[in-house]
Amino acid sequence: MSEAVRLSGAELGGPLGARATLVQFSTAFCQPCRATRRVLSEVAGMVEGVEHIEVDAEERLELVRRLEVRRTPTVLVLDGEGRVVRRAAGQPRRVDVIAALGRVV
Repeated sequence: MSEAVRLSGAELGGPLGARATLVQFSTAFCQPCRATRRVLSEVAGMVEGVEHIEVDAEERLELVRRLEVRRTPTVLVLDGEGRVVRRAAGQPRRVDVIAALGRVV
C-alpha cells in the first residue's frame, strides 16, 4: 500500500476531522478492538479537530482488501486531507496514538 492513499468520509462512513482522523478497523469478536475503541475515542476527544471512525472490517471487505488490512484492530492515522500518514496493527497505547497525532496536527 502506498502512503499516498487518500480516503474520504463517505468511504469510511463518518466525517473526517479537520486536523486528523483516527480510523479503526474492527471485527465483532475482537477483544482488543474494544480497548482500542476506548483509547482512540478518548484521544480524539482530547484533541480539537480530530475524529475517530470505526469501520467494521467484515462489512467493508472491499476497503479492507484495498488498504491491505490483515488483522484487527488496525489503526490508520489520516491527516486533515484524508491521506494515510501512519498505520499500526494491534492494540495501541494511548501515548503512541498521541505521538502519532503530534506528527500530523
